[in-house]
Amino acid sequence: MSLLPNPFNALIIGASGTIGSNFVKLLESNPSCSKVIGIHRNSAHAIDYHHPQTIEASANSLTELGPFQLIINTIGMLHSEEWMPEKKLGDLNSTQLAEMFNTNTIGPALTIKHFSKLLDPKHSVMATLSAKVGSIEDNRLGGWYSYRASKAALNMIIKTASIEFARTKPNIALIALHPGTVNSGLSQPFRGQQIGRDPLEAVTDMFNVLANVNKEDTGSFLTYSGEKLPW
Repeated sequence: MSLLPNPFNALIIGASGTIGSNFVKLLESNPSCSKVIGIHRNSAHAIDYHHPQTIEASANSLTELGPFQLIINTIGMLHSEEWMPEKKLGDLNSTQLAEMFNTNTIGPALTIKHFSKLLDPKHSVMATLSAKVGSIEDNRLGGWYSYRASKAALNMIIKTASIEFARTKPNIALIALHPGTVNSGLSQPFRGQQIGRDPLEAVTDMFNVLANVNKEDTGSFLTYSGEKLPW
């Protein structure tokens, strides 16, 4: 049985990005969604992973607007203006590693810590965008060291928290969600405009997966088509 009730309230974290903004757009038009709130670094209830104290402050400021039955964290990074994903071991550097882990692992981990308190304990889903390249078992091409490692670490956070929640909050599912290649700023340097899916189509696929999540799916690493990925 799906954990997502009808109606439901939703919170989108990272709502200024391509995927986040399209999730807000999709849910605003969904008759089953009573309320959707989108937050980002420049919004009300602002959250900024470069300032970790904003994570708890943002969650606390949203308390009276909850509970939420669906929370989706879309924040993540693959490259910056200064650097691109590493092609070889010799490209590794501490600055890039630290930035990747801050945005892709530490920030999302603290988000789960603080924002999971806003979830409806009776039935809710919290999804965090991960990436297939974070799968250790599926790694066949190598490269992209810091991105792969930061997403693999994120997956472990989600899996570990889901085990705790199975004991303490058994009606909440924590999900690691792979969006696939989406036509966005993140994928643009990698032919995202040519091979990426339309953002609204992509978030529709992802929402359909989350709408069918049940208690037994908690701690799963799922693709936008609902396939379970190996850790």
